[in-house]
Amino acid sequence: MASKAAYKRLTKEYVNMQKEPPPFVWAVPDEKNILTWNYIIRGPPDSLFAGGEYHGVLMFPSEYPFKPPGIKMYTPSGRFQPDKKICFSMSDFHPGSWNPAWSVATILTGLLSFMLSDELTTGSVTSSDSDKRVYAARSHAWNLSQRKFKEAFSDFCTPELRDLPNMGEKERGKVVTPDPTPSASTLPPQLSHVTDAIVAESTPQSSAVRASQGGEKPKGTGTGAGWAEAWRQVIWEKWRWGLLIALAVVVSRVSTSN
Repeated sequence: MASKAAYKRLTKEYVNMQKEPPPFVWAVPDEKNILTWNYIIRGPPDSLFAGGEYHGVLMFPSEYPFKPPGIKMYTPSGRFQPDKKICFSMSDFHPGSWNPAWSVATILTGLLSFMLSDELTTGSVTSSDSDKRVYAARSHAWNLSQRKFKEAFSDFCTPELRDLPNMGEKERGKVVTPDPTPSASTLPPQLSHVTDAIVAESTPQSSAVRASQGGEKPKGTGTGAGWAEAWRQVIWEKWRWGLLIALAVVVSRVSTSN
């Protein structure tokens, strides 16, 4: 079971993932267990994995963000052993190098970078460049045959490969229209009841909106009310300081007479 800190952190990270998805990666938490996230990595166009779609899972400990996740990739890639834990600096193989400031987006970006390298480690395999290209070409069809993929990413179960929210256009200098802020209806059921509060905290006008929803009039609305409140504050400040000065004078005179 997720701790309160892990639950809040992972919920906020999913909101951030929707607002600013990193290039070539996407991830969603499992509807029954927020500590388990399914992810998709798309092969960048200038790599051996171009056109590939790679499904895997992040397995967060209840102590997250203070401990790193376990990481697996299910889709055959020619780079990692399918359904085996992958060892790299952001995984649970290296708790000593883990940084609590790292997020789901950071981890998946790091995993993509590691995937594009030739470094061999636990969970990796060796294959030829041509094999990697063949795996990439077959990856989407393979994913469509897998129950885990269909349950996690029903929107991506289309005959033709569908782009992720961020396919690196912005990074390559292309103009991209940002998606609107996610609402609770776009989140898994277990996250929707806390998402509105998290989104509201990051919205500049949230305090006024919350006040109006709760029947409370936002402070400073209305010209007359704003000026009256300002004058009351000025008068009170002058009286407060006057009283303090008078009290200090009285205390000084009493002390001198003694």
